[in-house]
Amino acid sequence: MFTLLDTTSVLQCAHGMKIEHPPAQVRVKMNGAPVLTVADVGTIVGCPFTIPTGKPSPCVTTQWLQGATRVRIGNMPALLQTSVGVCKSPEQAPQGPPIVTGTQPRVKGV
Repeated sequence: MFTLLDTTSVLQCAHGMKIEHPPAQVRVKMNGAPVLTVADVGTIVGCPFTIPTGKPSPCVTTQWLQGATRVRIGNMPALLQTSVGVCKSPEQAPQGPPIVTGTQPRVKGV
């Protein structure tokens, strides 16, 4: 069993900046907060990452690649604490995985 993610979950890019997830769906909620799915695109503001040449290359979005295998919301896999995703630069270059630093402790899924 794994913890489901909702809009109150705390996620960060690999460089420590907060990821905001406006939910693609708002019907399924946990403790009043919409549950996240792989369809949700996270936004990141203020990432300080710079490539070795000195060019800024901040994380700006998060794309989820793998969610729950057995929990679906609106026919989309729900996001779990162990879901696989990637943060991307404005040029869509992969910047590293999103990091889950806080979740709600009450609802579990597989």
